This record gives sequence, structure tokens and C-alpha cells, in this order.
Amino acid sequence: MKSAFFTTFLSISIALSSCTEYRQVLKSDDMQYKYDKALEYYKDGKVTRAYPLFEELYIVYRGTDKGERIAYYQAKSDFKLKDYILAGHRLNQFYRSYPNSEYAEETQFLSAYCNYMLSPKWSLDQADTERALRSLQLFAIDHPESARIDSCNALLDELRFKLELKEYKAAILFYKMETYRAAQRAFSNFNQSYPSSRYREECYFLEFKSGYLLAINSVEDKKVERIEEAMDAYVTFVDRFPQSKFVKEAEDLYTQLSELLQETKNIS
Repeated sequence: MKSAFFTTFLSISIALSSCTEYRQVLKSDDMQYKYDKALEYYKDGKVTRAYPLFEELYIVYRGTDKGERIAYYQAKSDFKLKDYILAGHRLNQFYRSYPNSEYAEETQFLSAYCNYMLSPKWSLDQADTERALRSLQLFAIDHPESARIDSCNALLDELRFKLELKEYKAAILFYKMETYRAAQRAFSNFNQSYPSSRYREECYFLEFKSGYLLAINSVEDKKVERIEEAMDAYVTFVDRFPQSKFVKEAEDLYTQLSELLQETKNIS
């Protein structure tokens, strides 16, 4: 019991002493002392203590050599505290202000990474995703030999897939809503934009099937045009995916289109 009490007492005493010391640092007029303590706190992982000191020191030393280092740690503090909006702004500002700094490459990458962290899930507006893509692409162009390039490319792939998934889901939604003209266009645009997509086989088939469903439900004066358009989509699909699991269904639909086209022309 005495040992436990002593341990608790000692912990409280250390904590109170630490708080007292920190208050003294905050109240001090010695900027060098504050600078040294801010770096000490930061390197010890006490970012919340270092942060207000860097804020004050930046105002004092802005425009000096020491100001560059303070600006770097100020931006890194925002990053460590996961304030990605402010961190992204300050890291980018640092990179632009000190393009020849030893920290320039790191801050440019971390600024882009902050944009990546702000990218929302695929179903939401993707403006932040587009911004993240641009900033990471710029980093890759500026630093093609960087040790961070593999991480950069992995983030780019993830962001691109998010945009790809959003367009895929939008096309599928048009198809499920039976708005086949919109679905046909959406699948066509998707196939052009993402030629290597994991969804390409399905999307080429659904582009054809959307055209088929549009054609068979079409008004008479547009029926021939739409049947022929759907038949062209069939040819494209089977040429690209001759072994597809959708080929049998596609062949059956194509046969129906051929018969419908002949009937429609006979009536005309």
C-alpha cells in the first residue's frame, strides 16, 4: 500500500512540476529559451506544448534563418495534430517560400498527403480528390527520383480508383433506374476514361445491353438507328472479350436485335 501511495504521489509531483515549468516557459521573455524548449517538446512528442511556442516564435523570427526552421516545425505540428486543412496550407506555403530548403521535398509531399487525407469517400463530391491528385502528380513530376515516389504512386492509384468507382456506380445507377440512354452514355464514357479498369468487361457488356434495351423500347422513327448502334456495341464487346461470361447472353440479345431490325425495315 505504501509503495503504491508513494508511486502515485511521485507521479502527481512530477506532473505538477512539469506544468509549473511549462507555465514558466510560456511566460518567459527569453525567445532563445522558448525556441530551445519548443524543439525539446516537439522532439519528445509533446506537440501540444510545442505548438503555441512555435506560433509565438514564428511572429518574432519570420524572415530570418531561424524563422525557416520554426515555420517547418509549425507546419509539422499541425500535421502531427491531424489538422490537415491548416497543415496542408502551411506545408505548401513553406515549400513555396523556401523552395531550396532541406525540408522542401518533404513539405511538398506532406502537403499533397494532407490533400489525400481530405479526400472523401467515393459517393461524395470529389473536388478534394481532384486537388489531391493534382498535388501528388506535381510532386511526382518535381521529384521523380524521390524515395517517396513509391508512396506517392500508391496514393495516386488509390485516388484514381475512387474516381473510377464513382463513375462506375453512377453508370450502374442509371442502368438500374432504367434510364438506358443515360446508362449507355455513362458506360461509353467510362470505357473511354478507364480502359484498364477491373470493371471494363462488365461495362462494355452493359453498354451493349443498355443499347439493346433502349432500342427495343424505342419509338419507331429512331428504332433502326438505335438497333444498329446497339449491334455495333455488341461487335465491340465480343471482339474485346470473346471468352467473357456475358458472351452467351450477348449473342442471344444480338439475335433478337437482328430479327427486330429485319421486321422494322420490312414494315418501313
